Amino acid sequence: MKQILIMLMLTIVIAIGCNNENKAVVESNSKKIAEYPEYIEFPSLDGLVISANVYEISKDSPVIVLCHQARFNKFEYAGIAEELNSLGFNCIAIDQRSGGPIGDQVNETTLRAIEKNLPIEYLDAEQDIIAAVNYASDRYGKQVILWGSSYSSTLALYIATENDDVMAVVSFSPGNYLMNYKGSLIDKLEGFDKPVFITSSRREATETKKLVEKMEPDDNQIVFVPDGTGHHGSRALWKTQSDGEEYWNAITAFLNKIRNQD
Repeated sequence: MKQILIMLMLTIVIAIGCNNENKAVVESNSKKIAEYPEYIEFPSLDGLVISANVYEISKDSPVIVLCHQARFNKFEYAGIAEELNSLGFNCIAIDQRSGGPIGDQVNETTLRAIEKNLPIEYLDAEQDIIAAVNYASDRYGKQVILWGSSYSSTLALYIATENDDVMAVVSFSPGNYLMNYKGSLIDKLEGFDKPVFITSSRREATETKKLVEKMEPDDNQIVFVPDGTGHHGSRALWKTQSDGEEYWNAITAFLNKIRNQD
């Protein structure tokens, strides 16, 4: 009888151990699923907490910092970031303080700035983008590709002319509307020699081309004008947009070229 009780107790202990092990595996797998994209927070230059999503495929892969357009947030890049992953790039999509909701997805950085009574104009978000470049460069130990949409693409170009941690720029629908605060972007880009991909809708193309009239672009500096109507900002790449394929073909060729040079 005593032997039977001992065997029964051993069986229960083993069963509990197996259940705990299976539970740990399930929790581990759930954690892995929940961490893509990985949600992170880091401070801006003035200490405001920035929210971001990290779409990471490898510590060794090149990294793109993704910045949204006005009244948007990091979810402008939901779908885009996954496609960039498939091309071999890590991505960090940030909430800048100048932004807003997309559907039911809020801009957490904007809400924090409002709560702290901080200004949330376009230029105020420059420090958020610089902080994101710093974070990405430190995390991966390399220079980053800085990608902007509308107002953030304008800031991305200004930042790239001064920041050594930026090795290339992707700029969707930039403009020269910050010239009274930061000097003419046309003049800033004179002699600019980093790889750059600048594009816009077809309607915006004439003004976009003016930005690079002093640049003397080389083979690594592309100004892409779509054959179709196109769209304003990075949402030109959304699957729901017409003409998206030609943008994707052009940006893929650019990114593959600079990655092969890295």
